[in-house]
Amino acid sequence: MKHIKFTDEHGSFTLRQPENTSYLYFPLASEAGLKSSVTPNLGGDAKMDQETFLLEPVSSENLHNNRSSRNFWCVADKTDIFSATGVSDGQEGAKFTPRQEESLLTAGFMWQKTERVSKSMQLASAVTIFIPKDSNVEIMHISIQNQSDRTRTLTSYAAIPIYGRSADNIRDHRNVTSMLHRIFVKEQGIFVCPAMSFDEKGHRPGSRIYYAMGVNGSGQAPERFYPTVEDFIGEGGSFTHPRAVHEEYPGYPAPWEGGGTEAMGAFRFETVTLAPGEQAEYILLLGTEAEDNKENISRIFQAYNTPAKVTKALEETKAYWQKKADVGFHTKDKDFDCLMKWVSFQPFLRRLFGCSFLPHHDYGRGGRGWRDLWQDCLSLLLLEPESVRQMIVKNYGGVRIDGTNATIIGSGDGNFLADRNGITRVWMDHALWPLMTTKLYIQQTGDIQILNQQVPYFKDAQVLRGTALDELWNTEYGNQQLTAENQVYVGSVLEHLLIQQLAAFYEVGSHNIYRLRDADWNDALDMASEKGESVAFTCAYAGNLLELASLIHLLDHSSMEHTAELLEEIEVLLCSDPEIYGDVSKKQEILADYASQCRHNISGKRASFSLSVLAVNLTQKATWLMDHLRSQEWLEGPEEEGWFNSYYDNQGQQAEGFFPSGVRMMLTGQVFAIMSGVAEEAHIRKIVKSADRYLYRKEIGGYRLNTDFHELKLDMGRMFGFAYGEKENGSVFSHMAVMYANALYRRGFVKEGWKALKALADAALNFETSRIFPGVPEYFRADGRGMYHYLTGAASWYMMTMITEAFGVRGEAGDLILYPKLLAEQFDANGKASITVPFAGKRFFITYENKNGKDFGAYTIGSAFCGQEELSVCEDSFALLPRSMIAALPEETHCITVEII
Repeated sequence: MKHIKFTDEHGSFTLRQPENTSYLYFPLASEAGLKSSVTPNLGGDAKMDQETFLLEPVSSENLHNNRSSRNFWCVADKTDIFSATGVSDGQEGAKFTPRQEESLLTAGFMWQKTERVSKSMQLASAVTIFIPKDSNVEIMHISIQNQSDRTRTLTSYAAIPIYGRSADNIRDHRNVTSMLHRIFVKEQGIFVCPAMSFDEKGHRPGSRIYYAMGVNGSGQAPERFYPTVEDFIGEGGSFTHPRAVHEEYPGYPAPWEGGGTEAMGAFRFETVTLAPGEQAEYILLLGTEAEDNKENISRIFQAYNTPAKVTKALEETKAYWQKKADVGFHTKDKDFDCLMKWVSFQPFLRRLFGCSFLPHHDYGRGGRGWRDLWQDCLSLLLLEPESVRQMIVKNYGGVRIDGTNATIIGSGDGNFLADRNGITRVWMDHALWPLMTTKLYIQQTGDIQILNQQVPYFKDAQVLRGTALDELWNTEYGNQQLTAENQVYVGSVLEHLLIQQLAAFYEVGSHNIYRLRDADWNDALDMASEKGESVAFTCAYAGNLLELASLIHLLDHSSMEHTAELLEEIEVLLCSDPEIYGDVSKKQEILADYASQCRHNISGKRASFSLSVLAVNLTQKATWLMDHLRSQEWLEGPEEEGWFNSYYDNQGQQAEGFFPSGVRMMLTGQVFAIMSGVAEEAHIRKIVKSADRYLYRKEIGGYRLNTDFHELKLDMGRMFGFAYGEKENGSVFSHMAVMYANALYRRGFVKEGWKALKALADAALNFETSRIFPGVPEYFRADGRGMYHYLTGAASWYMMTMITEAFGVRGEAGDLILYPKLLAEQFDANGKASITVPFAGKRFFITYENKNGKDFGAYTIGSAFCGQEELSVCEDSFALLPRSMIAALPEETHCITVEII
């Protein structure tokens, strides 16, 4: 039985009896800052940031523990008490019994609707909740229908517990901070204005207003109010059995003032009479504004105080987000196509939420990390490329002159903060992602000149690649690198990239593999900083060196000068002696020499370097690295199996291989060996066979991150403290599984790549096991349940792989290339598969026609047309739409048809 049912081409879906599944939640947000999570029973929370929670912060376990949720109560004929959200003692007690109410959840991008029918009370409710795209307000539109055959009276109550302070106060002075509340009842609702922001390091005056307002469908304000929790639940009462509702407490009329206790956005509406089939409507507005912008509250009330206005706002919100996620897929599998709408939407959620602020993401204080800045750009380059150039350039302002980067990232683009706590963290993979993203940008746009864009460098007390502190640096110095003349130094994006890649090349351990430092992409490999080495990312960096060399060649061909002006100090990193490449101590000395020159201020002097010579230098280093990796790190197994070792532990021992406790294999090393080109075709075939044998479990999403090491490896990282199958220790970790697929596609192993993608999609869509709303989660745990939903970089990689590899729609120096790698099983009954995608400011609807049902590898491209214009087909394998032709097209959707023969 299918639990999730898609209802339109935008990915909207329904789920019956959603309350019967634990831990479900849905994200709501606006681009103005409000971020919410909402469960089928209207639990969850709402906040602006770590310091500004409108509703009580929740973690995943609170979703079934807490009853202090958004609620709406109805009393029919003074006897039948009904919660429109299903959160009452009677309704919860009826779950899993014949008395359980019928319920249906319907949801789409940034909106959720829950409907329930109580046959015993003959009442039906519908609650739609959403956040308008540009306002900091949750809107709840509620309707209550009389389903009896007689006229009935109805008295309704809104019940919103207002938390109104920092998330830190959940366990830090919660009761004390409630004493700071000042509560005001006005005609439209209840307003909470904390007198102070409680912080023992320095209290601050209160500066925010939290509110819950409401009107009925006729525009009438509430008649009575319950401004505190105690007023509403009553002595001995509870949120599931509030005495104000059950015993008709009188409450207070407006106006009223009070404070010093937990606030409650609860109020009662005037009793109405409903004829058979008639319904009553109500609107609740929940939000927060800065004291300086309190006039926005009146504006919001006027904008959304009628059902017609709310309905219009909902439709505008739907249209806005549907346009944002403007990628559409058409294959044989309709459910997969709808799933891809959600995968395409997830990167927007990551931009808004960062890596925090959803129930499973209960860590950090908001914002994104360095890796996120760059990987989130991957999806934007495919959806909103015009907005990405400035973002990329500003992001380079976080690179230090020693090749490391800032790890505290402020709000907005390019805002990096010094770590004044002196906590040094160096993730050795961080230099990898900027180049990957910049290369995709250049390919999609043809803008090779971005490499010449001048950008400052980040500066704080961390020097010598995080191994020492700059005693001369202080807060007055600022956060930008200065020259010997105390001028802000700026260098080209190319210079930033060279420093990142070259410095990493020399930071090696005893096996001449890049040091692991505090971790790589896998944050849980955090206990091998002395002797740990990352073979996986050494492979990745080898590929990066080749990619950067190719970009430099492209820049050279488009340049009149054929040279680059670079910081003089870089020259020491451009050593071209292969004998030194093999000498660990000499490489470490070169890095130490460079880093010491950049310890405080730098000379600021530049030298001219030949672009072609730079490209050759990088290619030489990459070639040496690849040969070294192939000869030293390949693990030959039995029966045509084999794989690359991924790591060295803090004892300096290879982490993988054949051990008495069993086979130890990790997916990460295989991903980057394949993607970079370190793995040759014969290697890949053995890797695939080994991964299928040791890591693959279709029923839980496909490829696990590692086999069970049967050891608490304190010489590697905290991941081995997790139960096997949880998170980084052996789960199907979507990000790496998708990158494995991407790597296989790039190298022509299309069936194998699709197998990895399809396993993830099938697991996500199998609600019986995954228990998640549509989308790809961070990982699938040992029993197949999807975990840490929505905020995962895997979505960007999944979407990018489907667009640029499976459908083969990608840029090449700004031209549009169509090189499909679709399998026969992906075409519909008519032999067609299509994709709608923006490119170069235009919108394209691209259809591949495979009338003979051929598989990739057996077909070629016979012809291609953009409208009536025939496109050139190169070597029968890909069609080309030149940038000049795209620029001449009008602003509309253009149909491209590609015949596969």
